[in-house]
Amino acid sequence: MDDSSTLGQATRFSLDEPGQARSLPYADDSPPEFASEAPKKSKRRQTSHLKLVPQSKELRERLHARAAEVAAKLDKSRPLAKDEMEKLVRRTLEEAGQPEGYVGWMMVVLASEFWKDQVAAVPPSRRLFLLPHCLKHAEGCPADYDEFGLECKKCGACSIADFRGLADEMGYKVLVAEGSPIVLKIIVSGYVDAIVGVACLNVLEKAIDKILLAGIPCMAVPLLSSDCRNTSVDDDWVMRMIKLQATETTPQTRTYVHLLRAASNLFKPEELDRIAPRLRGGPRLAEMNGQGAGGLDPIAATEAIAYDFLAKGGKYSRPFITLAVYDALTGGHATLGQGTSGSGAEHVAQFSDSVRRAAMSIETFHKASLVHDDIEDDDAFRYGEETVHNKHGIATAINVGDYLIGMGYRLVSRESKSLGCDVVADILDCLADAHLRLAEGQGAELLWRDAHDKRLKPLDALKIYALKTAPAFEAALFSGARLAGPIDKLSEPIKQFARNLGVAFQILNDLNDWDGDDHNKLAAGGDILGGRPTVLWALALEELVPAKQAELLALVAPDLRSPTSDLRLARVRQLYEEAGVFEKAARLIEKHQERAEKIADEIQPEELRALLYYLIDSVLDRVPDSASAERRPVVLSSIA
Repeated sequence: MDDSSTLGQATRFSLDEPGQARSLPYADDSPPEFASEAPKKSKRRQTSHLKLVPQSKELRERLHARAAEVAAKLDKSRPLAKDEMEKLVRRTLEEAGQPEGYVGWMMVVLASEFWKDQVAAVPPSRRLFLLPHCLKHAEGCPADYDEFGLECKKCGACSIADFRGLADEMGYKVLVAEGSPIVLKIIVSGYVDAIVGVACLNVLEKAIDKILLAGIPCMAVPLLSSDCRNTSVDDDWVMRMIKLQATETTPQTRTYVHLLRAASNLFKPEELDRIAPRLRGGPRLAEMNGQGAGGLDPIAATEAIAYDFLAKGGKYSRPFITLAVYDALTGGHATLGQGTSGSGAEHVAQFSDSVRRAAMSIETFHKASLVHDDIEDDDAFRYGEETVHNKHGIATAINVGDYLIGMGYRLVSRESKSLGCDVVADILDCLADAHLRLAEGQGAELLWRDAHDKRLKPLDALKIYALKTAPAFEAALFSGARLAGPIDKLSEPIKQFARNLGVAFQILNDLNDWDGDDHNKLAAGGDILGGRPTVLWALALEELVPAKQAELLALVAPDLRSPTSDLRLARVRQLYEEAGVFEKAARLIEKHQERAEKIADEIQPEELRALLYYLIDSVLDRVPDSASAERRPVVLSSIA
């Protein structure tokens, strides 16, 4: 799995047409509390016609009051999924005689009311207040921008300073940065526990999935227009939101935030050194004052580079999966905040060091594969920085990857006393099997890349995907389950779930490759440039007429790093579009997603089933479409 998406990126909330919406969570005008199950996920579609803002303040207040009445009757034990929310909103608007164009606006209002009590229960010092640039008065604004957004100055020209002044007085952390990619990173890093904000519906649409899926207490007041300059907002709504005070009783909603933090914390330099003490004891690269590994004792250099890369970046999805599966099979306490540490600071799920090391081992194997993949593919960037082999040389990078593999096995192998010999043996066997299959998949890719004949069948591409991507998911899932106890009947479902999720993810990664990537490779069409076998390529060869097949094959024969590579890539895209490759690939994703969901439907206990749904939604992080069938039941909604 490629850590290509940043924490701040987000998908759109789904807005089903009335005839395609799943059943409402209540049958009459007075919705009872939700049961613990919710319906299936929607696919891709346009939503611009659903983002109108009620023009009169009186109508906005009336609809707001109705949203508060609906939210008061909802079960708060689990996050409100976006599809559920849309159905509630559509029914509420229909009863009020209002058009569907208000759906997006009303969804934001309903979500805010759903989370209101939990936001209020979070001290202001643990809340993040987000403000948009477009509230500022465009002409004559004296504020400058820094790396975190707008450095506002109180001048009276707009309401930003008024909002910010009150928030600052109450102790909020304030950020004036529309759609900032660091928001979720701030949450997962543990600096804040709730978000309140102001934004236009376009921005809220892109952010709402991530916030809802994380189970993060959040509220927002939509701007009254989507203009980029000199817009406005209901100031009194914003002020009331900022001033929220805790109520006597606060509902507790399940969330994966504590587990996400636990996975991320494993790779903070201090915790990494504590869980996996350095054998050579040298300083961290960050402490070398620009000397790099060359300023270290040669024996300590490999260790220093490896530890530096482990802590470098990514979402740490694999250790999260291991910790979350373990938690799900031992009662799901972390999703309710039980067994967390924090005392007003960051709240992080707590595990034994043995469990932590097992979760950490999954990431060391992943990071090793990234180092080696970057060499084999000659990639220039990883996590927005130079790849290890570009920075330290190919030979050193190969050695660092090998070191990380050894480190991964060692993290597990020395835990026999605490975990039990059988548990350690089973996890090591799973890791070794995953390692072998990953090497087979990568080897098949390399052999194809270097072959003269570039023909490829879609089935063969999917086999390579199953070998390259699925084993990492399987190892993470299996390790978490085995740490919790005997696997029993879970072994085969885990294997099949991982296979379908991994294949779907890799196809999605292929599609994303044509949009470029701000986090890793930074260039669209990188798979074509690198000569990698993809299902897109295979589908194009299968669908195009012989003459167009020959043209496509000829386009990758020369060195595409020549000055004409952009023109050739443009022609490849045209041929892909002519063959309907992107649409076919999207349908393949849906097929494998449906298979993964079907497996999850049968999983027990409920906490594990909820986690598998969460993984599907967060790993297959894509724009929804309206043509979907009913969504599979969920207990928790999902993140990324």
